[in-house]
Amino acid sequence: MKRLLLLFCVSFTFFHTLAQSTNSKKALQAYETAQQHIGGKEYTQALNELYKAIQEDPGFIEAYQVLGDIFRIQENHVNAVTNYRKVLEIKPDFSARTRYGLGVSLFHLEKYAEAKEQLKKFLQDGNPGSQELARVKKYIANCGFAETAIKSPVAFEPVNLGETVNSIHDEYLPAITVDGSTLVFTRKTQQGEDFYTSSRSDSTWSRAVFLSEVINTPVYNEGAEALSADGRTIYFTICAKPGGMGSCDIYYSRFNGSQWSAPLNLGHPVNSPAWESQPSLSPDGRTLYFASNRAGTLGGIDLWKSVLQEDGSWSKPVNLGPHINTPWEEQSPFIHPDNKTLYFTSEGWPGMGGKDIFFSRKKDGEWQKAENIGYPINTVKDESSLIISAGGKTAYFASNSLKGLGAYDLYTFEMPPEARPGFVSYVKGLIYDEATNAKLSARVQLINTANKEIVFESGSNELTGEFLASLPAGNNYAFNVSKPGYLFYSGSFFLEDLSASDPFRLDVPLKKIAKGEKIVLQNVFFETDSYKLKPESYAELDKIIEFMKQNPRVVIELSGHTDDVGTGEHNQQLSENRAKAAYAYLVRGILQPERFVYKGYGESQPLAENTTEEGRAKNRRTELKIVSE
Repeated sequence: MKRLLLLFCVSFTFFHTLAQSTNSKKALQAYETAQQHIGGKEYTQALNELYKAIQEDPGFIEAYQVLGDIFRIQENHVNAVTNYRKVLEIKPDFSARTRYGLGVSLFHLEKYAEAKEQLKKFLQDGNPGSQELARVKKYIANCGFAETAIKSPVAFEPVNLGETVNSIHDEYLPAITVDGSTLVFTRKTQQGEDFYTSSRSDSTWSRAVFLSEVINTPVYNEGAEALSADGRTIYFTICAKPGGMGSCDIYYSRFNGSQWSAPLNLGHPVNSPAWESQPSLSPDGRTLYFASNRAGTLGGIDLWKSVLQEDGSWSKPVNLGPHINTPWEEQSPFIHPDNKTLYFTSEGWPGMGGKDIFFSRKKDGEWQKAENIGYPINTVKDESSLIISAGGKTAYFASNSLKGLGAYDLYTFEMPPEARPGFVSYVKGLIYDEATNAKLSARVQLINTANKEIVFESGSNELTGEFLASLPAGNNYAFNVSKPGYLFYSGSFFLEDLSASDPFRLDVPLKKIAKGEKIVLQNVFFETDSYKLKPESYAELDKIIEFMKQNPRVVIELSGHTDDVGTGEHNQQLSENRAKAAYAYLVRGILQPERFVYKGYGESQPLAENTTEEGRAKNRRTELKIVSE
């Protein structure tokens, strides 16, 4: 489960050769004993023997070299540098590997100029293999990036989420609902990794509690989770579970109104005999991003995506490509609710060292080249598991370098403007029976009226009727709610010209299908003083076609209505032509014209006074009425 912890496994090289710089038998004996301890990874014992060796012979070059290597492995870079410098002091041309070790440790001490100088000397004097050559070039690139980044730091003031969320244990890999009210994260205790959840009221987080005994188990580690926008579906990782397909697989569970369902393996083709983990779900619930070392990676671990098909299956995963993935490792994907900004960690792109956080924006359907989120968010240590609020301003991440309550704690900070995603608002409400006020479980859809793309689809809570959907700014949306036996609900959100919007609260009454019941079609639009349908109307009309197919005996009337501007004769004709235009579109989708009636009512049935523009806009409408069922 270490990959879930996002631990960085570095390739280390020990200096191990026949010692020739000493004639002391005691020094040689201690040196060889140290090498035996190194073979067993007993580094403390090895250090003790090496100190004995140099005590016997202060000029024992090989002993200083190996001391430097061990301290570098232990990330004690101050002592590593001291010993490497001693080697160079005694014999500057002893080994090119001294330059390599010294350069790496100087890099971790943020002495980038000298680190770059030593690593370049290693390339000149050493004979690195292809993998080592790539690693050294990567360090040199990081030095150049870090020197520049430190001169232009981004604003960064992390705030610990506090003792109601964090503990003496490790907390990491957060996930949050689109309204920012529910936080789920992984906590590692002596019993293993499990999910905990906390709710926010105003700016205060509640005491974190066990997410679910159905999901959390005493046997397996559960971690690396992703929430759907409404928090009612969770995707996560379980490793080494019997019946799984690989070392770690992605599972999912749904909240049915009162409890989480038993986890189900997502199965083939998302899971494979390889390692799959760290899922992230797009706001429409139709694209799953994840990390995997499956065949086809550009490096050890790459980021992939799979798309939900019409039949409910997931497509064959596709590699996100060279603008995201590198010959190194990429992990921890997070797709923002704007559905076009991806955050992830990488050790391959130039950065501050180890794993840095990067982001990429989608343009014309393609991911752009990764960008570093900046210093001091990224440091010489590993940074990971970043998520961003829907509004794009607030970030959450885990860190073990900020002196928290435990090793890894969860923090929040304000995102630098240049690295922020697009603004996303949300609509929240409940669905109920208009006649009885009974809360209903129904399907909720948001459709981009410009391209008919479904940007969100989910169901309301089975017990409370509550729903939550994301609303990326910059588009206009048709909002539809449907349930068998009921007329669908038609609403709209006009956000095309907005860069931000306050959240929406919307209660949705549904009417049972019955003769005489009618609804206003909020998303059927015409050119001004014309009966030409605007393309933005097609998504709503397609919804009517779907409704008619699901209810094959229903007959409907399409009615057109106008305000009182202009002559009554003109308005009557305009309203009838508009109803006829909608009718013409529908009969192309359902070749049963007898199931449709169209009629114009002109200005005769206003919903509001015609004395204001708002009232006149309400009166200009198209309605659907049940003629027979």
